[in-house]
Amino acid sequence: MTDSNGNGIDNDTLSLHSKSQDGLCMHMVKRREIVKKTLINRLNYLNFNDSEILVNLAHTKYGSTTTLRAKPLPCFGDTLECVWVKAPGLEQVLKNYQYVNFILPDTHQSLLVEAVPISLTDERIILRLPETCFEIDSRKVTRYTCHDISVQLLQHAARYSGSLADFSPLAFRVNLISLPDQPFQWLNGESPVHVLFTKGEEMLYSGDCEIVMQDCGQKTRSLVLRPLHSQIRRFKPKEFRSTRHKLVPSPNVVFTDPLTGKNVNLKVIDLSGSGFAVEEKEETSVLLPGRILPELNIDLANIFTIRCKAQVIYRNVREENGGKRMVKCGLTILDMDIQQHVQLLSLLQQVTDQDSYVCSKVDMDSLWELFFQTGFLYPEKYSFIQANKETFKKTYERLYSSNLHIARHFVYQKDSMIYGHVAMVRFYENTWLVHHHAANKAAHKKAGLAVLEQVGRSINDSHSLSSTRMNFVACYYRSENRFPRRVFGRIAEQINDPKGCSVDAFAYLHYRRGSIESWDLSGPWSLNKTQPEDLLELDNFYRHVSGGLLIHALDLEPEMLDCHEIDAEYEKVGFRKENHLFSLKKDGVLKAVFIVNVSDIGLNMSDLTNCIHTIVVDSDDFPRGTLFMIYSLLSKYYEAEYVPILIYPLSYAESNQIQYDKVYNLWILNMQYTDSYFKYIDRIMHHCQES
Repeated sequence: MTDSNGNGIDNDTLSLHSKSQDGLCMHMVKRREIVKKTLINRLNYLNFNDSEILVNLAHTKYGSTTTLRAKPLPCFGDTLECVWVKAPGLEQVLKNYQYVNFILPDTHQSLLVEAVPISLTDERIILRLPETCFEIDSRKVTRYTCHDISVQLLQHAARYSGSLADFSPLAFRVNLISLPDQPFQWLNGESPVHVLFTKGEEMLYSGDCEIVMQDCGQKTRSLVLRPLHSQIRRFKPKEFRSTRHKLVPSPNVVFTDPLTGKNVNLKVIDLSGSGFAVEEKEETSVLLPGRILPELNIDLANIFTIRCKAQVIYRNVREENGGKRMVKCGLTILDMDIQQHVQLLSLLQQVTDQDSYVCSKVDMDSLWELFFQTGFLYPEKYSFIQANKETFKKTYERLYSSNLHIARHFVYQKDSMIYGHVAMVRFYENTWLVHHHAANKAAHKKAGLAVLEQVGRSINDSHSLSSTRMNFVACYYRSENRFPRRVFGRIAEQINDPKGCSVDAFAYLHYRRGSIESWDLSGPWSLNKTQPEDLLELDNFYRHVSGGLLIHALDLEPEMLDCHEIDAEYEKVGFRKENHLFSLKKDGVLKAVFIVNVSDIGLNMSDLTNCIHTIVVDSDDFPRGTLFMIYSLLSKYYEAEYVPILIYPLSYAESNQIQYDKVYNLWILNMQYTDSYFKYIDRIMHHCQES
């Protein structure tokens, strides 16, 4: 039987025969003759792999046909002995049916064998092999036998469970079990169904299908299903997609198919940091949109291998000259080890621009020279770090040596000279902080933009990977610095949605550590660890004054209070990171929340990762003297003489005449809004190239 597209479909009771006036004949086309010697070798290969042949039988009275599975024993001559694969009703079938021929299935070319029966029992069948057999085309796409794959089928709130019997990208067969409260009468053959494949706890496929055929079983039922879509949307569509590269030599994708257990090796057509495309022959294809491959290796000429988890996004069939049909499939990378992903990004950045480097070994002397030469380390900033300059040097040497779970750096370099630099650290659970952007524009006018473009490409390729933990990207910049104001400020203006990109101004100052060890809390004021209800009040305040992303990006949601995974990541690689939240109240009314971030000196040049963030919720009757008394108490967490302070909103510092050194804008980008970032960077890059 064939479907509307002419693809072969068979179920449990339908064999590969049809009845004609001349007797039983194959509905498939016979091809090239195969000699007995080759047949015996193929049979022994099946035995070696513990595989099966398909034995076709016909009813002795009615002529209807069926197929049984049998395992061939070692074959060394003219006689083949096979053991039946036990199945319900086997004995009854053997009583009423007689042997016709058998098929030796193969993913490349199946064989039709007209062997002569010698003996047939309930346990085995013995056959005399012919001198020749034939290659056959049984179907356009090979259907693979599957084992241990669980199936869930959903339709209009009815759910059925079962197993996957066989599979191809065009159609597959499932065996379902009926439950008393989910009868098969509820299954509408004319409506689509949603199908899930799982193996253990691992999800392998999810997709909408139509029912092509089903039998009439009451307790168990066999269905043939056909996928409805040749493409899925795993992620929100983006105008600026990851750049695809055609590499020479081309990598290979290698995996063990979890549905069939067979090894698959395919050539990569193009590759990016977020996905790739492969090509396979249509008749042996296995990739279907919605399929998840839990373990897949990208092998580049045996030089290095990258392992990832991927999902098939689309499947397109094209016909080449000579009628050969090929299938191009696109896959998105769902997850990958960070170390290996950065290796991939580094390779692809070099393909794009040979002077762009990602997390490469950096000549630290050249980097420090860039910081001073470009004025990134201006005198006032250097005055705060010079006393601890050796500590700063050691921190950077450690930070720039493969701590990729928490830090990344990008440099634009020619002839051993660094012209541009930018770095990132993952400082909150799902937020990366971009900092230390420095560029020698006098020596190379596009270096500053080049590294920002590098960061952008890396973000675009990385944020969808679960291991990267990149829901937000943040950056502190000063308004008087023209370049970041022009870039980050304009991006926020273009997005024009604080839930997509927000900018909040903080007053920045240094507080000299106080000596107060305790405080009388018997009055109206209280300082305690922040509670969930405090963060709800903080959220109400922030939504009123800003409506931006600060609460989410800085882990100030109630459910994040006890989440310290990022602290553990820092500890693993020998860095210090602590986060403490305190709430200041007067007569039970929340006045301010203090975020005490403690980290290694030098992680950030301005120590914005080693400072006290202050968010004033209620400024009424909240004098600066009380605020500075709190700073005296909290400064015990720090070792340096001066503790960096950030105060939000800026209006509180101004109205209370608090002297501050400068204003820092905290820019936060939601990773669902990356198109605006690339649109603006692309425009500036084109303008730079034209000028």
